[in-house]
Amino acid sequence: MRTDVRRTHNAVTTTSTSAAAAAVLAGITTVRNLGILAHVDAGKTTVTERILFLAGETHKRGEVHDGTTVTDCHPQERERGITIFAAAVSCLWDGHRINLIDTPGHVDFADEVERSLRVLDGAVAVFDAVAGVEPQSESVWRQADRHGVPRIAFVNKMDRAGADLDAAVASIRERLHPVPLAVQLPVGREGDFTGVVDLLTMRALTWDDGPGRDGLREGPVPEELRAEAEHRRRRLDEAVAGLHPVALEEYYEHAALSTATLAAALRDLTHSGEAVVVLCGSAYRNRGVEPLLAAVTAYLPSPLDVPAVRGSAVGAAGSGGAARSGGAAGAAGAEGAEGAELERAADPAGPLTGLVFKVNVTASGRLTYLRLYTGTLRKGDTVLDATTGRTERIARILRVQADSHTETDSAVAGDIVAVIGVKAARTGATLCAPGAPLVLEPPVTAEPVVTVAVEARRSVDTDRLAVALARLAEEDPSLVVRTDPETGQRVLSGLGELHLEVAVEKIRRDHNGLEVTVGRPQVAHRETVERGVTGHVHRHVKQDGGAGQFAQVVIDVAPLDGPVGAQEGGGFVFASTVTGGRVPKEYVQAVEAGCRDALAEGPLGGHPVTGLRVTLTDGATHSKDSSDLAFRTAGRTALRDALRACRMVLLEPVVEVTVTVPQEAVGGVLGDLAARRGRVQGSDPHGAVAAVTAVVPLAELFGYATALRSRTQGRGTFTTRPAGYAPAPAAAR
Repeated sequence: MRTDVRRTHNAVTTTSTSAAAAAVLAGITTVRNLGILAHVDAGKTTVTERILFLAGETHKRGEVHDGTTVTDCHPQERERGITIFAAAVSCLWDGHRINLIDTPGHVDFADEVERSLRVLDGAVAVFDAVAGVEPQSESVWRQADRHGVPRIAFVNKMDRAGADLDAAVASIRERLHPVPLAVQLPVGREGDFTGVVDLLTMRALTWDDGPGRDGLREGPVPEELRAEAEHRRRRLDEAVAGLHPVALEEYYEHAALSTATLAAALRDLTHSGEAVVVLCGSAYRNRGVEPLLAAVTAYLPSPLDVPAVRGSAVGAAGSGGAARSGGAAGAAGAEGAEGAELERAADPAGPLTGLVFKVNVTASGRLTYLRLYTGTLRKGDTVLDATTGRTERIARILRVQADSHTETDSAVAGDIVAVIGVKAARTGATLCAPGAPLVLEPPVTAEPVVTVAVEARRSVDTDRLAVALARLAEEDPSLVVRTDPETGQRVLSGLGELHLEVAVEKIRRDHNGLEVTVGRPQVAHRETVERGVTGHVHRHVKQDGGAGQFAQVVIDVAPLDGPVGAQEGGGFVFASTVTGGRVPKEYVQAVEAGCRDALAEGPLGGHPVTGLRVTLTDGATHSKDSSDLAFRTAGRTALRDALRACRMVLLEPVVEVTVTVPQEAVGGVLGDLAARRGRVQGSDPHGAVAAVTAVVPLAELFGYATALRSRTQGRGTFTTRPAGYAPAPAAAR
């Protein structure tokens, strides 16, 4: 939203300025901000490497198994052969600037994916041509759904034994539920896969195995595939016509769609999320990547194509440096009152607005990764952290290429850059023009489920460990550091065993000589109500001279319907049925706040309480001594006492485990899962291997990777994803 002042200024700009602004806007239309999403080992990083190679950003194809990739630049990533930290890179292709983020595929690092999706305009979902949609593929797809990020699909590893494009497309339809629109037909199967038929242009694209960038050959459709290609093109036309009104009109008139109409319809359907375009190839053998890049530029949106970003206005007078910006503060006031929801489109001439989505703290400085939504950022600018009201100065602006950087003087709306000079802004902070403060919604941070005690082996290193842990939490908000009030130990909590293992190893590597002792992992328990109470009365009276405190509340406590851990609102619902004004509305809110305070510690073991409904049914006030504080205290104490009277249940986190093992090892794996208190949900055979799915308590999976490798001679793998909470056995209570 722009002010009248800005509109007046724009009305009298010179022709040359207008031309320059038009050129900048035209440049934004050629920007694509996208992420690569997939399950572990589906080929995300290899796809990224081939994109950089074909775009001329690298001169040699990097390989994951050799530890030579650009985006897996951290030593732990190269040693483990997996992506751990989201890495941003940039390249030019066919007149377009592609800002790309290679995201992790392991469930323990799903928060990295969440933060990346928050600032992306589109995504490429990579699927294994043999396995199809795998568990983590489904999880990241749902994350992209929540953020409304348009996607195209790339079925990778078409050269593997058992690769089947049609089966992969069917799994997308069945498990992810969009309408998959395959726009290619493979040329050759498995080891003989040499290329694809483009169903839009009806041309064959084939590749040789040369090491350079000149392996692509274009020609007519092979005669043996012509009938199949024509049949698939007709099916594609029919499917698109059934989803797109303009395409439907042309299809009724001509019984077919022109290439231009089909391409435009595919773009519209991708933007709306009604369908997903599916391509195929083999990134490792450098086959199918050029058409993928063409699809990225043709179908995924530019920053101008996505909806305007929304945020909450912040009062200029109370926003730190805003008062020092003179007349600009008046402009902010014209935009909207404090708390009002505002929209800002991707306009380089608009007020600066950007979101911090990643922070990297190193010994040489602090890198703050920023997505600019509107405005122009220049080196030396002073910006406002609207979240805290603190002003920051931008010392340098960097174009990011994983762990290398190129300095630039400015960045405009739609850019993803890193900045140096920002000292305190955390992940999720909004950096904006001091005279036009706006707070954007930050990325959602997942709750930690696994905890370990971390201590310095030598007492002289205690302070160094505290600094190291603070730096970890600053870089990764899903890591939580606290001090146990009973033992005095520092406790580190994260999203999984591997997550914590990587964090501790990072401390050891980044702080030379710091020796760390790690306790056995513990899971984060919860408590819930199995049987509630009704009519619990609590009277809070305090009189110690002067004005006293008086509040009386009557509450009912009941279990909350639905699976534990899946309820909305954090598993707590508060309601009031008080009539006749016996408890005024402002005091009802105070009672709710007190009840929420009481949820921090349950009666069984001091764990957080979830899955309950509290209803305020009656109460009483005093004409002088009643206050918000009195009713908040009454609500807190009343719920604590009521929970002691309820029948409570201890909950433990459970995960859905998918174990992929040879057929001959299925029996042993099933027995092992049963011994770990797992509930087997099914076994799906795929040729010589089988995928066993079970729900298992997270505490029983510590060390499971080693046990599975031993049981299957190193051929078994497993993945997990959170499945909420379930009652813990009596021995744990």
